[in-house]
Amino acid sequence: MRLSSSNISAVFAFIVLPHFIACLSNEEIQLNSQLISINQHVHKVSSHRIFEIEIHGLLLWASMGFLMPAGILTIRLSNTEECSPTRLRVLFYVHGILQVLSVLLATAGAVLSIKSFENLFNNNHQRIGLALYIAIYVQFLMGFRRPKRGSKGRSIWFFFHWLLGTTICLVGIINTYTGLSAYHERTSKPIGLWTIIFTAQISFMGFFYLFQDKWEYIQKQGVILGNDVETMTPQVEIVVPRSDGQKMITRTESGRKSNALGTYFSRNNVLNKLFQQT
Repeated sequence: MRLSSSNISAVFAFIVLPHFIACLSNEEIQLNSQLISINQHVHKVSSHRIFEIEIHGLLLWASMGFLMPAGILTIRLSNTEECSPTRLRVLFYVHGILQVLSVLLATAGAVLSIKSFENLFNNNHQRIGLALYIAIYVQFLMGFRRPKRGSKGRSIWFFFHWLLGTTICLVGIINTYTGLSAYHERTSKPIGLWTIIFTAQISFMGFFYLFQDKWEYIQKQGVILGNDVETMTPQVEIVVPRSDGQKMITRTESGRKSNALGTYFSRNNVLNKLFQQT
């Protein structure tokens, strides 16, 4: 019995084709399940990576964006005239503790970066960060190798310690902004609020930094008590002998900043009064 071509087609359509379609459906289902599992795995890795980036940013902000500027402000408080030896010692140790904590947090951030991130150094944030890590450890070693007061190299050491510390602080603040920008590019999360908060914090510290230099000067200008202004400039009495055996007392202000020209005119006024009475 011979099978016609129509019979063969019918057999293929009812027997082979359904089995073939079922196989394709199973393969498609398996492929879709694999893609779903891959997407879920990628999503989990991305969430973990975002968390690591946030921890890295928090550590470096605390190090270079807060503790290091706070240490600079602390040591500047010791430059006031009223700073006693005890207060000077306390401020020095507070400055040292803040800087050591800053180095430790920066080290933790560097270890996290080396362990978890792609350190290709193909952007400004990573390049600046590498330079800051090197500068921080140089500054840290300089702090422990300071010469004694009065020694020959103390002035040179102080200048470079001040210059490097100020540079690290300023560049660290700049790199915090570049880090926020990199975080936004990597995660597409908004950074406007964090930028405003960090800017407000740095602005307050900058104002306090500038205010320290003028605080003593403001205090010496006068104190407002009710509607009266009580000047705080002390006066010095100059006693000038007269020809008749009596003494002439002249009062001059000593709290103001004096110069050679002012001293010259002050002495001339005293001499003129002396000549007029002799």
